Amino acid sequence: MIIFEKAGKRNTVATLETAFDFANLKGIDTIVIASTYGDTALKALELKEGQGSSAPNLVVVTHNFGFKGEPTLEMTSEVRKELESRGARVHTGTMPFRTIGTAIRGTLGYSQQDLIANTLRLLGQGVKVCVEIVLMAFDGGLIGTDDVISVAGTGRGADTACVIKPAPSNRLFELKVRQILAKPFDW
Repeated sequence: MIIFEKAGKRNTVATLETAFDFANLKGIDTIVIASTYGDTALKALELKEGQGSSAPNLVVVTHNFGFKGEPTLEMTSEVRKELESRGARVHTGTMPFRTIGTAIRGTLGYSQQDLIANTLRLLGQGVKVCVEIVLMAFDGGLIGTDDVISVAGTGRGADTACVIKPAPSNRLFELKVRQILAKPFDW
C-alpha cells in the first residue's frame, strides 16, 4: 500500500501506475477511473497504450449531468469522444451517494446516503468516490461482478486506488472493498 503524504493531483501518475501494476500482477482486467474533465482518464490512457494489448480495460465515470446545478457536463464532448476513440468506455450516470441524498437532505435535513458517504469518508474522500464510481459503472452495465481496480481522488487528479468486488447500487452491501492500494495520509 502506498500512503501519500498529501492529498491531491500531484499523486495522479503514481496512483495510476500502482493501479496498472497491481491489475497486471493479479490479472484484473478492468480499471474504473473517476474523471470530471478527462485529465486523469487521458493520463490513464497514456499508461494503457504503453502496455499494449494486455493492459486492463478502462471505464471512465464522470459527474452526472447537471452536477454543478446548471444543465451541463464538465467533461466536454470532444474529450469524451477522444477517450472513446482511444478505447475507454465513458459512463455518465446518477451518483448514488450525492444525487438522491441531496434531494432528501434539502427536504428533511439529512439522508441515509449522507450517512453512507460520510462513513466511507472516514477512510478518505477518494475511498468514498472509488466505491461510488464502481456502483455507477455496474448500474450502467459497464462492469460485472469480477474484481476491478477503482481510482479516484481528493479534488482534482487521483490519489486513491482500491480493489473492489462490484455490486449494483440497489445491493450496495454486496460490494466489497478488498484492498486499498493507495491513499493520502492527510485526509
